[in-house]
Amino acid sequence: MSTTIPSDPKKLIEKMRAGDPASLARLISRIEYRNHETKVLVELLYPYTGNAQIWGITGPPGAGKSTAVDCMITHLRAQNKKVAVVAVDPSSPFSGGAILGDRIRMQQHTSDHSVFIRSLGTRGRHGGLSHSTKEVVLALDAAKFDVILVETAGVGQTELDILKLAQTVIVVLVPESGDSIQVMKAGLMEIADVFAVNKSDRPEADKLVRELTQMVGLNPHDEHSWMIPVCKTEAVRDVGMIELIENVQKHQDYLSKSGKRDEKTKTFLKEEMIDILTEELKNSIQFLFTTDGGKAILDQLVNKEIAPYEAAKILSGNR
Repeated sequence: MSTTIPSDPKKLIEKMRAGDPASLARLISRIEYRNHETKVLVELLYPYTGNAQIWGITGPPGAGKSTAVDCMITHLRAQNKKVAVVAVDPSSPFSGGAILGDRIRMQQHTSDHSVFIRSLGTRGRHGGLSHSTKEVVLALDAAKFDVILVETAGVGQTELDILKLAQTVIVVLVPESGDSIQVMKAGLMEIADVFAVNKSDRPEADKLVRELTQMVGLNPHDEHSWMIPVCKTEAVRDVGMIELIENVQKHQDYLSKSGKRDEKTKTFLKEEMIDILTEELKNSIQFLFTTDGGKAILDQLVNKEIAPYEAAKILSGNR
């Protein structure tokens, strides 16, 4: 396959969809630049989307999320599925780029052309996912991957954005992660479709499984509801991972049969529109401060001639 990467967006996407990993990597980089071309790329990609399964993997730091993802890749490839991984890392406060590099833990898959792994930064988003992450997932969907695994940064209570992106959310916990009641207060009960109690050979694992199972049972449900399964896993030894994947697939089947897949898609697209409008508004405001009027307002603020809320009113055109 030719190593020449087209600069024309249409040709780049054509080559990406033909299976060229270098073109896909370049396309993702161009999406991350967040410039005038981003809109063109997303508009060209969008008609090819809507086919991939999107699995979110979240949970506290040290729970073994990356090891679990690595193991999932192996099993999904054994099913002959094309797999993409988006490893969302905390951003560098200076460059905005990813700083942990979860790809290092998944090196065994780098020679497999049916596996694509990319680290992205959160870029300061408290919900855990940047706007770029969602559009990179669209690109991977358009690139004909069967399953896209989105692993969050694992910073505790702020990973709730994954609910709006992934169709199935896997919450990975470990027995020593603390009081399970506190875990529930962190909002993980509300976003989980499948629980994985990882490192389940450790003390207190069975206790955590029982508590989670009891809490799941307390949730209001009927015969049409999804009952959140609680799986015991040891990802490092590939124990319980097949059962975990089977439960994720059962949830995917449930989404299709119940019609909730369309609801998930609408939620994702709503968030995408909110992100687009927010980004455009932010860029417009940033531009205002480069104009003579914006600079004058800043000078007035410095001199205490006006207060910040009054300045904001003037800039918004309300006065």
